[in-house]
Amino acid sequence: MQVTINGIETRYVLDNEGGGPWLTFVHQLGGDLSVWDQLAGYFRDDYTVLRYDLRGHGASAVPDKPFTVADLAADLAALLDALGAPSTHLVGLSLGGMTAQHFALDYPSKVETLTLADTLSRTPPENRALWEQRAATVRREGVAGLVPATLERWLTADFRQAHPEVVEQIGEVMTQTSAQSYAFACEALRDFDVHARLGGIRVPTLAVAGRHDPGTPPAATEAMARAIPGARFEVLEAAHLAPVEQSHRFAALLETFLDTRV
Repeated sequence: MQVTINGIETRYVLDNEGGGPWLTFVHQLGGDLSVWDQLAGYFRDDYTVLRYDLRGHGASAVPDKPFTVADLAADLAALLDALGAPSTHLVGLSLGGMTAQHFALDYPSKVETLTLADTLSRTPPENRALWEQRAATVRREGVAGLVPATLERWLTADFRQAHPEVVEQIGEVMTQTSAQSYAFACEALRDFDVHARLGGIRVPTLAVAGRHDPGTPPAATEAMARAIPGARFEVLEAAHLAPVEQSHRFAALLETFLDTRV
C-alpha cells in the first residue's frame, strides 16, 4: 500500500488479522520493511502490525532535500494519523531506533511501549566525520560498494555462512537504496543527539544489543538504556541486526515485554 506522508509517497504493509493493539516496526539505514517479515508473521495474530519504508528507502519516494531524524519521526506520526492509529507499541532497529526515540520524545501520547534494537542516543563528535565521509563516498560512487563491508558488520560470519539467502536479500535491498537518500540519511545520523532528553521518556522501554556489533557497541546501547527511566537492557549473541540474526530470541523477548505491558 502507498500513502503520501509529508509530501513523500510512502510504502507500508499492515497486517491486522488479530485486530489487536498496534505494533509498528521501523527498519535500519539502507534497509526496508522486509527486514521485519519474520517478526511481523510472529505477531500479526495478536497485534495490528505496521511496517513501512522510511523516506528514500525501499519503495518510498526519494526526497529532494536533506532530512533529519526528527523529520523521520514526523513521518511516522503522520502515517499513524493517516491510518487511524491513536497510539502504537514501537520497535526500531539502528536508524529506526533513533527514529523511535525521537518519536517517543516528540509524540509521547502516541507511544505505548518502546523497543530499541542495536541503536544509540547520539552520534559521538569523533564519529561525525565518518558519516560525512560515507555520505561523500556514496554520492561519488553509489551505495553498492559499501554493501560487502556493511554486511560483515551487520551479521556474524557464522550467520552469513548458515543463511546466505538472508544475507543476499538484505544486501540487495541496500544496493537498491538511492545514493541521494542514503547520503541524506548519513547526514541525519551525523547530527543525531537526543541523549540529554531521554529522561523525558516515560513509557516502558526495552533496549537490545548484539554482543558482536562493532558499529554500535553494546556499551553505547546500554548507556542509552540507563538514561531512560526504568528501561530494561538485554544482550543477544548477534552482530548489528540482532532481530534478524536472533529472530526467535528477539521475538521471545519482545513478546514477554509486551505481554507484561498490554
